[in-house]
Amino acid sequence: MNKVVKNAEEAIRDIADNMTIALGGFGLCGIPEKCIEALVKKDVKGLTCISNNAGVDDFGLGMLLQKKQIRKMVSSYVGENAEFERQMLSGELEVDLIPQGTLATRLLAGGYGMPAIYTPAGVGTEIAEGKEVRKFKFNGMEKEYLLEHAFEPAFSIVKAWKGDSAGNLVYRLTARNFSPLIAMAGKVTIAEVEELVPDGELDPDQIHTPGIFVHRIFEGKDYEKRIEQRTVSPKNA
Repeated sequence: MNKVVKNAEEAIRDIADNMTIALGGFGLCGIPEKCIEALVKKDVKGLTCISNNAGVDDFGLGMLLQKKQIRKMVSSYVGENAEFERQMLSGELEVDLIPQGTLATRLLAGGYGMPAIYTPAGVGTEIAEGKEVRKFKFNGMEKEYLLEHAFEPAFSIVKAWKGDSAGNLVYRLTARNFSPLIAMAGKVTIAEVEELVPDGELDPDQIHTPGIFVHRIFEGKDYEKRIEQRTVSPKNA
């Protein structure tokens, strides 16, 4: 199976309107920016996007939001995007806010082939409305747990620091937080990498996502290293 494709446009060629896609990254670290740019150019509409956050107004998923290409966002943190806030409050954008651990575990369940999980997060809150709640005894204590279904995105898109032609991936630092889980969950997983090396060049002990989960891979160019919020010490501190 030849997994290497020429560029982002070729990698996302069959992503169409109204699909559900999961996108890696944490904040602006490790987001698949070349594929996002390609989706903007392709002008696909009605997307459901599963991602820890929604980018900022002019970068990351914020670019898709600006063009109203996203119908629904499934996220944990959305505080840095004014357009997201405007669309949500106006009713233009459907939003499913999920506790961060639940988001990660539902992705993990999708990758493991588990249809659902039980979690204590969200019990007794609005998140639990209309969902099954069961009591389980665990660690000697009985408490209520909420049933949450696994994510089943048609496509998962991640960015890695390095990858090889077999699809094995290595992430750097914070970029690793959600990307391995997202790479596992997609029916088709696309990886863009800063450096693409021949199969066998990566140290097997350093691989974070095994190539079995990756279907397409390409090397991107000219990545922008954005900082979401820059905080500096006072001049005289």
